Amino acid sequence: MANLKEIRNRITSISSTMQITSAMKMVSAAKLKKAQDAITAMRPYAEKLTELLQNLSATLEGDAGGEFTTQREIKKVLVVAISSNRGLCGAFNTNVIKASKSRVDFYAGKQVDFFAIGKKGNDVLSKTVSVVENHSSVYDALTFDNVAAIADVLTEKFVDGEYDKIELIYNQFKNAATQIVQIEQFLPLAPIKSDLNVTPSDYIFEPSKEEIVLTLIPKSLKTQLYKGIRDSFASEHGARMTAMHKATDNATDLRNQLKLTYNKARQAAITNEILEIVGGAEALNG
Repeated sequence: MANLKEIRNRITSISSTMQITSAMKMVSAAKLKKAQDAITAMRPYAEKLTELLQNLSATLEGDAGGEFTTQREIKKVLVVAISSNRGLCGAFNTNVIKASKSRVDFYAGKQVDFFAIGKKGNDVLSKTVSVVENHSSVYDALTFDNVAAIADVLTEKFVDGEYDKIELIYNQFKNAATQIVQIEQFLPLAPIKSDLNVTPSDYIFEPSKEEIVLTLIPKSLKTQLYKGIRDSFASEHGARMTAMHKATDNATDLRNQLKLTYNKARQAAITNEILEIVGGAEALNG
């Protein structure tokens, strides 16, 4: 059994760790509320924009999406891996990295490159696969304009024929304890299917429907990427809050066990001292 000093040192060390994990939990909880409100407020807009685009495209004949819907033979794929800049958030980054690497096997025989958004994903992926760009700095100022600039870069890579397909991989926020890894096709735009009965004569379009669709598509792509990063950002804080909560609980249990061990060892030491005193007194009396 460890001596009393060693146990005291371990109790002190664990208590310090508990203070850190508890503080990180509270910080993440505060940031989660803001991030959750942002993604919750954005989803209806993103869904309505997609619905509007679907309704308009369903009324058009032929290739309504222009260069954004061009289906080419898939030879080169770009995977956009959205992770975080910091760790201590459980399996949050690991799940994205694992899903990203799995795309290499999925597109076996084809060139698969990676576009990292988040330092943690870039650090791991760059050791084993080809990471063409890293935009971790977007988290320093997570605004629509900054994300739109990244979306323009991705769109240009597809339109110029540098890549035949672009995918997004990120954690979708469900709640603080649950994040769902999503793999979404970014470009080319998936064939639009609509079960709605659209009657073009109900509306007068100005400018033409074709021009409206071609204007909405870039905006929709920027919104899709922004929503994915916002989802990931909220998921990160939820995962970190949950991880730090569990770490604090585990540290509390371990500290309590060590205190019990310490009290038992201290009691045993006192008992031994009493026995030695009694034995010495009896020896003197004898």
